[in-house]
Amino acid sequence: MFSYKISAEIELRLLEERHAEQVFDLIVEDRERHPELDKNLSLDDVKKKIKRDLALFADNKGLNVGVWEQGILAGTVRYHEIDWSNKSTELGYSVGGAFEGRGLITKTCRVLIDYAFEELGLNRIAISCAVENQKSRAVAERLGFTQEGILRQSEWLQDRFTDMAVYGLLASEWRAKNISSSSAFL
Repeated sequence: MFSYKISAEIELRLLEERHAEQVFDLIVEDRERHPELDKNLSLDDVKKKIKRDLALFADNKGLNVGVWEQGILAGTVRYHEIDWSNKSTELGYSVGGAFEGRGLITKTCRVLIDYAFEELGLNRIAISCAVENQKSRAVAERLGFTQEGILRQSEWLQDRFTDMAVYGLLASEWRAKNISSSSAFL
């Protein structure tokens, strides 16, 4: 297991199967705040997803970390499968309601973006989120991502198709906007 301290209070840890119940609890809470989320997702589904993400991590094709604040799981941030041929990935994130508005996800994403560009040598990171999810869109915009378009009715969420906003960030843009320090992550 690895961990990475962002600050004295915030730590990133690789999500493992033993964390499944904590992750599931965050998802259940999220479903109450975001009715568009999948209500059929079970604890077993979460365990399978973590297991799949661990396999991707072992193959150097992905990463799924928990964000702990003072020892409590506050959210998750992940690279969806890394496309090494095109040097790109997609970043996904979620945070528990009690932890919203503290900048946890933005801080964590900064670390993972810096790592993706500076250490992994990726060229592009994308973020996709439901058009109506203003908080998720605000994270992408705070991080300097550019909205590249709207994929109309591209994802089935609950009982309807949902439009997804697609954001992109290039390594050159990140370097121009940030004085990137060499990441000691991982």
